[in-house]
Amino acid sequence: MNFNFADVLRDTARRHGERQALVDGDRRLTYGQLDEAVDAAARGYSAAGLVPGYRVVLLMANSIEFVTSYLGCLRAGLVAVPLNTGLTKGEIGNVIAHSGARLAVADGDLADKLEGVRVVRPGELTGDAPLTPQTDPEALAVLLYTSGTSGDPRAAMLTHRALGANVRNLADLGEDRMGPEDVVLGVLPMFHAFGLNAVLGWAVATGAQLVIEARFDSTATVDLIRRYAVTRLPLAPPALNAFIARPDLKEALSTVKVVLTGASTLDRGLADRFEQASGLFVHQGYGLTEASPGVTTTLGEDEPKPGSVGRPLPHVELRIADEQGEDVEGDDPGEILIRGENLFSGYWPDGVDGPDDEGWYRTGDVGFLDADGDLFLVDRLRELIIVSGFNVFPSEVEEVLVQAPGVREAAVIGVPSEDTGEAVKAFVVPATGAALDPVAIGEYAATRLARFKCPVEIEVVDHLPHSVTGKVAKGRLREADR
Repeated sequence: MNFNFADVLRDTARRHGERQALVDGDRRLTYGQLDEAVDAAARGYSAAGLVPGYRVVLLMANSIEFVTSYLGCLRAGLVAVPLNTGLTKGEIGNVIAHSGARLAVADGDLADKLEGVRVVRPGELTGDAPLTPQTDPEALAVLLYTSGTSGDPRAAMLTHRALGANVRNLADLGEDRMGPEDVVLGVLPMFHAFGLNAVLGWAVATGAQLVIEARFDSTATVDLIRRYAVTRLPLAPPALNAFIARPDLKEALSTVKVVLTGASTLDRGLADRFEQASGLFVHQGYGLTEASPGVTTTLGEDEPKPGSVGRPLPHVELRIADEQGEDVEGDDPGEILIRGENLFSGYWPDGVDGPDDEGWYRTGDVGFLDADGDLFLVDRLRELIIVSGFNVFPSEVEEVLVQAPGVREAAVIGVPSEDTGEAVKAFVVPATGAALDPVAIGEYAATRLARFKCPVEIEVVDHLPHSVTGKVAKGRLREADR
């Protein structure tokens, strides 16, 4: 079957052409106008001499221009390479070289970060060149860099088929699925898989209105929610914390029907505090770039379980396996394996480390399924610390440390040890006004954890490095600790 992911917009424009598609500050586009703008962008790429398969870097904040540049790439059969706007010039240079990009589209001062590639600003690509439609669903649509922009770059290869399957899976959720009457906040960065395809892609497929915000700000974001009567609120967990302090939270979020997180692990205590303050349940999901990104969600469940990330999306298979790839019995933890049409095709450029011959992809995440089929995450397999042959999951240690008096946040990594091979090191951030004593924290941990799980070193820091989606950037902690 022929398919280009930008066909999703074409279909929505036919059904809902007069509906508002995008709101970006004072600017508005209906779905009909958005479809025309994407056509113009696609023809501009073609007029610039780009042919299907060429890679195009997108270095832009959330905006109408990001949307038209991205979907224009796909419609022209090009490969979009959205990049984190916070990357350094050197990191961006590595990606340009690794991807072989022929063109970069950048806005504002971000263009100054680009070298070694032709750079244009949104709207500069014009022309009326004929398009060469890319209709093979297995054709590459997007390269999303998952790691190694400063060293060994690694990019997930997402096809038109994978993007479309993710949107279809979300559309088949049932009562909790998005509809054309919804108003969605688009503040999650569109260069990230969650914002790109679980927010933007899903909204475009359903005809929902997307209210675009370049970056989260608790005051400005609440103003947008009120002004446009936002009904769906996809957020990274740190945003929930920023909202809690507002005394008017229930009134401010009175139009919101669904709050959804999924870009990083949600602390249950934070979720409870937000739910008490807002009266809204926080739905969770589990996903990864390689799955375009949706794997599980609590959406559609009558009584989601605290701490669970839900059940597999429609058309997604999931199982828990041991090191040999055999199914784990009962509710013991093991590696999460997934299978579905939404999976990537391996890593650029040769498709290595993708799904196996039977379609299963080893995620590197550890979790367990309860008797009802709900998934609970344990940790990242690659972050596993092995102390004297015993497995230590960092999340287990972190959950104990954040309960120690005066600790606001904690992160744990493995460090080399002559005695035990690896040992546990913790970084802790004090609560406002608290003075932390590493010895006292260690003594507290020893009352809750087996000796081999206890940190041998506890470092008090002012803050922890975070990614744009709220995850603690443990790679940066390891680099700083060397």
